[in-house]
Amino acid sequence: MANATISTAEAYARGILGRDGQSAWEADAVTVSPYLGADSLEPFINVAEERGAGLFVLVKTSNPGSHMLQDQRLPDGPVYRRVADFVEKQSELTLGERGYGIVGAVVGATYPEQLAELRSAMPQTWFLVPGFGSQGGTAQDVASAFDGRGLGALVNNSRGINFAYRRPEYQERFGEARWQEAVEAATREMIAQLRAETLAGQIKLPFSPA
Repeated sequence: MANATISTAEAYARGILGRDGQSAWEADAVTVSPYLGADSLEPFINVAEERGAGLFVLVKTSNPGSHMLQDQRLPDGPVYRRVADFVEKQSELTLGERGYGIVGAVVGATYPEQLAELRSAMPQTWFLVPGFGSQGGTAQDVASAFDGRGLGALVNNSRGINFAYRRPEYQERFGEARWQEAVEAATREMIAQLRAETLAGQIKLPFSPA
């Protein structure tokens, strides 16, 4: 069974992250679940390192039901901390010039206390931070996801941008017919909030988002 798991995981990894005709997508990164264990993650890590890609492991997700498993207590702490320790070790083994490894963590904006806890425990790990916007996460909530240089976090806001024309503040102004303009306005709004409330605002951009 273990060999079958490794074989299947490697096939998935190459089918998503592969290059030179192995994958229809040749993705730069993929999100993976840790709950099959290390032997299901290692093929993804190996392929990502081989192909110059990355992956994000579910650690503490933004959905309300995440507590059912991720917050369950083990002798040494909650389940999400056990997963976090594994991810951080893999990041340390694959460090790049910016001080981060190729193995990242999904940590939700809707749990700002755990977000701060995990950033402290995972200094070499990129964070993919869902839950901003429609799920209630704010720029202040995600501030602790960034390191002292304003790096280390990718803040995701899918519905709040893709369907911005449905939001009250944009619905009358743009409507469905001008949804692209609503997307632009919502994106600029998010950038302004993150620049104002997080250390990401100190980064010198090669272009102005305004």
